[in-house]
Amino acid sequence: MANILIVDHYSSVRELLMEELVCEGYTVAALFKVESVREVIERSKPDIVLWDPVVQVGKEWDMLRNIKEHHPSLPVLVVTSYEGYQDDPRLTHADGYVIKNSGFDELKQKISHLLRHQQKH
Repeated sequence: MANILIVDHYSSVRELLMEELVCEGYTVAALFKVESVREVIERSKPDIVLWDPVVQVGKEWDMLRNIKEHHPSLPVLVVTSYEGYQDDPRLTHADGYVIKNSGFDELKQKISHLLRHQQKH
């Protein structure tokens, strides 16, 4: 099964997402420090990154751009509570966008879609 990296500021969200995705059979790592992302990606080689842009104000979009510059084929799925990002031009670096809610169906579908798409390339 795929290896997923979750980057989210809130520990409760990280834990909830980890629990849900581990139950689906994924290997999951999670962190909240933007400074650690590059190192963790190099070490753990995730198949997809789930990322909330509110990790650390001012550094979040730089992180997304940095991931895509160094790992252009690594899918990054924005998972956030803020609907306002849907029209943000910086999302062009992301591979998808999901609004956090109490259900996980849309998130799981997007993860599955991105992983299938990645395997074809």
